[in-house]
Formats: sequence, structure tokens, C-alpha cells
Amino acid sequence: MLMQTHEARLAALREELKRRGLSGFIVPISDEHMSEYVGDYAQRLGWLTGFGGSAGFAAVTLTHAAIFVDGRYTVQVREQVDGNLFDYCNVPADSLAGWLAKACEEGAQIAYDPWLHTAGWAAALERALAAQGIVLVAADSNPIDAVWADQPSPSAAPALVHEDALAGRSSADKRAQIADWLSEQGHDAVVIPALDSIAWLLNIRGADVAHTPVALSYVIAHKDGSAELFIAPEKVTPELTQHLGNAVSVRDRSAFAHGLESLAGKRVAVDPDFGVAAIAQTLEAAGARVVLTQDPTILAKAVKNEAEQAGQRAAQVRDGAAVVKFLRWLEIEGPKGGVDELSAAARLAALRAEDAGLKDLSFDTISAAAGHAALPHYKVDEDSNIPIPPGSIYLVDSGGQYATPDGSGTTDITRTVWIGPGQPTSEMRDRFTRVLKGHIQIDRAVFPQGTSGGQLDVLARQYLWEAGVDYAHGTGHGVGSFLGVHEGPQRIAKPSGGQAGTGQELLAGMILSNEPGYYKPGEFGIRIENLVLVEERAIAGAEGRYLGFETLTFVPIDRTLIEKSLLTAEECAWLDAYHARVRELIAPLLTGDDLAWLERHTAAL
Repeated sequence: MLMQTHEARLAALREELKRRGLSGFIVPISDEHMSEYVGDYAQRLGWLTGFGGSAGFAAVTLTHAAIFVDGRYTVQVREQVDGNLFDYCNVPADSLAGWLAKACEEGAQIAYDPWLHTAGWAAALERALAAQGIVLVAADSNPIDAVWADQPSPSAAPALVHEDALAGRSSADKRAQIADWLSEQGHDAVVIPALDSIAWLLNIRGADVAHTPVALSYVIAHKDGSAELFIAPEKVTPELTQHLGNAVSVRDRSAFAHGLESLAGKRVAVDPDFGVAAIAQTLEAAGARVVLTQDPTILAKAVKNEAEQAGQRAAQVRDGAAVVKFLRWLEIEGPKGGVDELSAAARLAALRAEDAGLKDLSFDTISAAAGHAALPHYKVDEDSNIPIPPGSIYLVDSGGQYATPDGSGTTDITRTVWIGPGQPTSEMRDRFTRVLKGHIQIDRAVFPQGTSGGQLDVLARQYLWEAGVDYAHGTGHGVGSFLGVHEGPQRIAKPSGGQAGTGQELLAGMILSNEPGYYKPGEFGIRIENLVLVEERAIAGAEGRYLGFETLTFVPIDRTLIEKSLLTAEECAWLDAYHARVRELIAPLLTGDDLAWLERHTAAL
């Protein structure tokens, strides 16, 4: 029945394309803000295909269809999407333009929604298709919206004030910084469509996107320090109006295009990664000069001030206590064989929810048993859910969004544990210990000012490389302050991978994850993840400024999986010191059996 439903949806889309005189349509996982996570109303790819991953797109013509995903989802896409309806294509090996060239005749008109793709994407695809005699056209409206009868409406949740005490700076101060940047660059205004950038700039939050506390809106910031906020009227409260003050004009979200048109004759900055094609097209049509450059809030947001750092530390301790309670429960219940991936994730979510400061999870928990743990971005659902086998490795990657009067923060932690009875194999211990050694090297790294995350990445991989193995994801991503769990521009990853951010200089105040891993397809996966804060390091006699990392995440690391003979004395000392700090910070939040478990699992090696 499910596949018949998707067959009917595909047929309805094709009828709509015929009605519009179009040959095909591109369907991304995206919203008008190029968000990583999107609201239910924007889940067009999932509605059409059944695919539940967070990255991918489909191409539909009148006779053919394909779904494109990267290596993270090659297994998942085959479980969720009917291969009789859609070809499976792998990115980057299979190109969209190449597939369309085979599926379409010369002169075909392929449409895209200009509110769901960047201008750079559209320009590149237009050039590639033109060489094949195919025309790329911007759709006036999204054809899926025309056939999705029960499409959810965008969230109407009110936008919330994020107190200056938690933000560490006032919105007026931040807007003044942006105004100075605009004047220095010779720009009149900057369009800010990224939801977390808007939240940071105006000190607001929301509940419009799962796991990310943002409000659907746009901002145009001007060089005089004023700003225009385009947001649905039902989301505006008296508290929000008072908070924003006279320098921020509040307008209906539907008036955003008119706001762009009012910039005629102006020099306007737009971020090429977050500004969708429709923004640039509207500005250019109105006679504005569009300058593609990084949103000036991006780097400012990434460098956390003292209030944000303090909030993150407080959130990490609260979160650590919940994860410890979960791991104790799992150690007891897992070997009995009655726990599955979904029930484990639900138990962890319930333990987090015991803290009144928890506002949401920071992403869908990766609860991965056995071979599923070898899929770094596995997402459990009713169809994929399996029992956690006794005598196996279990991986759980999870986090929370916390906001309390004593601070706010976003957490992200991965722990890999052995589920008894029995003992892990020598291969499991070897791989786990090599991952741990790399994790320790990142944590202990000291580096000169000007160093990028790409330059540090090898520290995490060196011991795996010695054994002839590696992992296919980055070692670390930036993390927001009660905002997105993935935040740029900084990251730790191989610099040759073409990934944005690997060349970004690491600056004191940035938060990153430290998460090397190892994955044996079909058998097991390992990842150890803590969050770290870039901090200045005082070194006697140092020639220049040096930086290092402050560890933020405190939860025991499973010693059952450690091959102690592979650790150096320094690495053993690091682990003992880390566990002592875990005990010092987390013990005051625990009692009884939970406290006893913590003391036992943080004892010295």
C-alpha cells in the first residue's frame, strides 16, 4: 500500500508537469533558508519518495525518475524507496545533468523551485544542461505543493526572546557590528536568510524546525544599524515587539519579495551558500547590485562569548548526567535481549526530559546496533528497527537543546559500548583503541594561531592509518549556542575532500566536535565524540599565540573495549584524568545506583 501511494504521488506530479508544459522537475530536501533540518511542510522529497534521510534529491521526468544520495544513504535509500519507481543514483559518481541528458530529449524543459536552490547551483546546472540542448527553467510555484493535498502548513509557533544575559551581547550591539562591516565593505544592506543567523543577530529563538530552535523569517540588515524582520504576523508577540525595539521593523513574511525590490539601486550582500536563487533573481530584476559574500554573522556567531561558553558548560553537565543514567540502564537491560534500537533511543530521550531545562533533542538520535552501527548517519525507524543483540557493540550518537536561567547550550555526544555477555573480539578492541588514541590526540592538540581544522585532521586518523583503515566522515563540526548542532564555518576534516570550512582558521571561542570513528560494513561501528572549545594556551617562551582545546563533554568511555597495551603512559594518564573530571562534575547530580555506577566506571585504569 505504501509503494502504491508513492506511485500515485509520482503519477500526480507528472500530470501537474504536463499541465504546466514541463518535461521534468527537481525535488530537493530543502527549505527557503537552505536549512540542514527543514519543517514538515518542506519535506517534499520524503512525501514523494518515502526517503527519510537528511540529504538527497530526486529528478522526475514524464517517463523516468531517479533519487540521488551520497554514500551515507546507499543502504537506507534501497530500504525506503521503491526501485521500480526510482533509479538509485550515487553522488558524486552519478551527475544530475548526466542522468537528465539520458532521460530527456533535446529541447526538454526541466523546472526547479528557485526558493529551494542556490543561484550557484542553478547556474551550474543550467550550463551543463544547455550543452545537452535541455532548458532549465525557474517554476513560478512548486508543482509538488499543487498535488500534495494534506501538506502541513508552516509552523505558527511564536518567536521567542532569547535574553541578552544568555546571549552575552545585545541585538543592538550585534547589528552595529554588522553595520560597521557593511560600511567597510561598501555595501548598503545584507540579506540574511539563514535561520540560525537571524536567531543570533536578533537574539530570538523559535520552535519552527525540529531540533533547531529557530523561527521562520528573513532579515534585511542596513548599514545604519536598522533591520527589517519578515515573519508571519501570528508569530509576533508583544514581548517580541518590545525586545526588538524601534530599530527593527517587523513585516509580514509574505512581503519579503517586496522588501528585496525596495533595494533597487543598492549594493546588497548575499551569502551564496544560504541565499536561494529567487533572492538574487528578485534583487537583480529590481536593479540592485548583488555581491556574493559570506554572511557577516557566520564567523561572529561561531566565536562564543563568555556567557555562551558558560551556558554550554552548564548544559553539558546536565546532559552528561542523563547519558550516565542511560548507560547504567543499558548495561543492565541490554544483556537480557529485550532492548531494541527504538526503545533505547526512547529511554535516553525520557531521561533527558527529566531535566526541565531540556527544550528539544538537538537531532534525531542515532541508535545503532550490530551492522547498523557501521552506518555513520543511520536513522532508526519502525521499518529498520532491530533488537540490540547481547554480545555486540552498540553505538549511540545523541544530544539535547537546553535553556535555563543559568545558561543555554547545544550538546552532541557519541558513546560506543559493549553489550554483554561475553567479551569483544580482539579486532573490536584494536579498532576502538585506535579511535580513542586519535580522539586523545585531537583533545590534547596545541597549535599556533592561524591553524585550520583541516591541518589537525591527520592527528585523529594516524593510528587507524597505521592499521590500514580509515573513516569516511569528518572528524569535527562546529556547534551552535542553543542553535544548530551543525554550525560553520569551522570543521575538522581532510582538506582534500572539497568540504567547506576545512581551511577556516580556528579561533578562541569556537566549539567543535571531536569524533573519529571506524566502521566495518555489516558488522560493527565505533565512534567516540566529545565537544571541545578552542581556547588560548599560555606557553612559557612561546613565539606567538597558541591555542588548544577545553573538553566540554563528560561521560565515561567504555573501558571494556580498550586494549590497554596499545595506549601509551600519557594516553592512560589522559583517560584517568578525564574520568576523574567526569566524576567530579557529574557525581553531584546523581544518587544511589547511578552514582555507584559512575564511580565504578570512572576508576583509574
